[in-house]
Amino acid sequence: MRSLSRVTRRALAVALALVAALAGAGVGLARSDAAVAQDRTGAVVLIGTGGISWSDIDEETTPNLWLLLRDGSSAAMSVRSVAANTCPADGWLGLSAGSRAGAPRDGAAADPADRPCPGPPTVVGDRVTEWPTYVAAADATAFDTRLGLLGQQVADSGMCLRSLGRYAAAGAALPDGTVGMWSELDPENLLVDLNACPVTLVDVGSVRDPDDLPEGELGSGSRAEQIREIDQRIGAVVDAGPNGADFIVASLADAGRSERLRMVLARGPSFGPGMLVSESTRQVGLAQAADVTATVLSCVGMAVPDAVQGSTLTTDPAPDNSERRALERVQTLRDLDEASHDVHGLVEPFFQVFAYGQLAVYLLVLLVWKGRIGSEATRTTVLGRVRTLSVAAAAVPVSTFLANLVPWWRFPVEMVALVAVVLGFVALIAAAALRGPWRHWALGPMAFVSAVTMLVLATDVITGSRLQLSSLMGLQPVVGGRYYGMGNPTFALFATATLLLATAVSSALVVRGQRQAAAIAVGVLGFVALVVDAAPFWGADGGGPPALLPAVVVFVLAILGLRLTVKRGLVLAAAVVVVFFAVSGLDWLRAPGSRSHLGRFIQALIDGTADDIVVRKAEQNLELIRDTAPLSLLVPLALLVLAVVLARPTSWGSRALQRSYAVAPTLRAGLVALLLCLAIGFALNDSGVAIPAVGATLAVPLIVSVTVGVVLEEARAQSGTRAGRRRR
Repeated sequence: MRSLSRVTRRALAVALALVAALAGAGVGLARSDAAVAQDRTGAVVLIGTGGISWSDIDEETTPNLWLLLRDGSSAAMSVRSVAANTCPADGWLGLSAGSRAGAPRDGAAADPADRPCPGPPTVVGDRVTEWPTYVAAADATAFDTRLGLLGQQVADSGMCLRSLGRYAAAGAALPDGTVGMWSELDPENLLVDLNACPVTLVDVGSVRDPDDLPEGELGSGSRAEQIREIDQRIGAVVDAGPNGADFIVASLADAGRSERLRMVLARGPSFGPGMLVSESTRQVGLAQAADVTATVLSCVGMAVPDAVQGSTLTTDPAPDNSERRALERVQTLRDLDEASHDVHGLVEPFFQVFAYGQLAVYLLVLLVWKGRIGSEATRTTVLGRVRTLSVAAAAVPVSTFLANLVPWWRFPVEMVALVAVVLGFVALIAAAALRGPWRHWALGPMAFVSAVTMLVLATDVITGSRLQLSSLMGLQPVVGGRYYGMGNPTFALFATATLLLATAVSSALVVRGQRQAAAIAVGVLGFVALVVDAAPFWGADGGGPPALLPAVVVFVLAILGLRLTVKRGLVLAAAVVVVFFAVSGLDWLRAPGSRSHLGRFIQALIDGTADDIVVRKAEQNLELIRDTAPLSLLVPLALLVLAVVLARPTSWGSRALQRSYAVAPTLRAGLVALLLCLAIGFALNDSGVAIPAVGATLAVPLIVSVTVGVVLEEARAQSGTRAGRRRR
């Protein structure tokens, strides 16, 4: 009991230290939120365009945008709307609502991205003619889109709003589609028009790339010509604008079918030289379109409604506004755009090749071993190579994150560069796993790869999620779903690595007769993982803790030899609900602009729109299953097969694992916990099918490495026994 008491005290000390660290981080974050809050007054001019990325901007081609970049703050911006690509009308309606919106598109193509974009709205009298169709399209989505929110907020504050250009009319309209002070953009009247109201929206035109337009949509000049004309209009607006105003230039739409990060700039009293920062993305130099709505309101001292799904943009200041600093910033922004664009098209082929490639290799090896093809020495050699291959395959997921330490997107052939960098990290991790001092332990490579995966992902989440951005298995900024914390694939890898590491550690302790210490070790590892995953300022994951917490508890109970009774199951389910709402409630208590999606879900419950979120998540899951079939259809089947194998000790698959239980006595309990975690994650999350699929990319090769390692040890032992008999 004394030994257990010491272990318990140490575990409690670790837990208290983590709680203290979290409290400190929370206080620091609260102070940070307070530091950026400021009362802004004056005037703001939003210059809206579309189709312009950071690769289009340089000192010669776009001199006016270059000056704004040099003297102001800048960011790459996700403009994702309700469709994969964003039309100009979508972008301006999104500005109006402060959330995703889209105008109806005509055409027979199944994919909306392949349909022509609608033209600019018409204004008859004081009303946008197409407004009823815009509202109907918004009501058909599950994004709780409130068109006219920007115009209504300005009107309620007693200020006037001036809009120039037809798309700007859609951005400035009230919820009923009326628009007051509106006119076409007239260069002769700019001085008067731009100084009429504290808030002005100006449509200077959008770039429509003739090489990227869907069939049926006509272009209007080359891309370069359009960019030069828009830059000239932007310069004229800035020159004629009110003194002391904040100018925001936002590229609110894509240039055609291709989706990319676009450009946003701000200059004025609130924005000096530097990079734009948003609490909604928590990334320096990365914004989303809804942030523009919040910033327009904040610039004139208005409150940002909870319905706006963005945050006020602030400046991370640069030392000066020199040309060198401007060049550095534009390179950083181009990197964000290029990496997000290049990796987006590589994700699907990567998963296909990785998954099917492993499946083919393992089936071939099974055929060789079970069919007893070749000599015993040959089969043993094949198994040795399979163990090496499986450890290398398990190192691939974490290597896809580490690859972002190298700017692979700058190389001429991005795919070749990315593959080369990933393989380089795989070689390093696999070599350490197979040649380190733990190599003689059957669970050694599994423990090492799991520990590296868990450590890299936890460190990345705690330090800002930079490795996840635009990685093959991480966050995709161009999609605009999440920009920080634990996304579904990251959670799947993190949870899988945690449970497999806990399996290795607990097995080693149980073999030594320290069963209670093994249970505590699993609990501590699970607690650390839960804190990292659930903390709103780190993982900010809503669907992860309800999956990981039951798995850890079931694992601990199994080690202690306690059955999961109905009563214990109900208590566990209640604890999961309490933890979820406690974390979400704490996040909701923060300022609206600082909330993660956990706090926004609580607000949606209060507003009565939470069902829209649930429906949207279910639709995303079904859409992902449909788009990635047949590979995604194997996921529910694989979960069922694994459940049968673990539940029936006499099944063939379970007998194949029996050999490993002697050296890994908690392996079965760990696999049961992993199955439970992946199954719950699959059921609760949007794009939940990715959770077991991605988790399997780490779990399957590591389990293969353990079982093959045990078989190899048995083969070597038998070979030694036969050799000894021959000598006698």
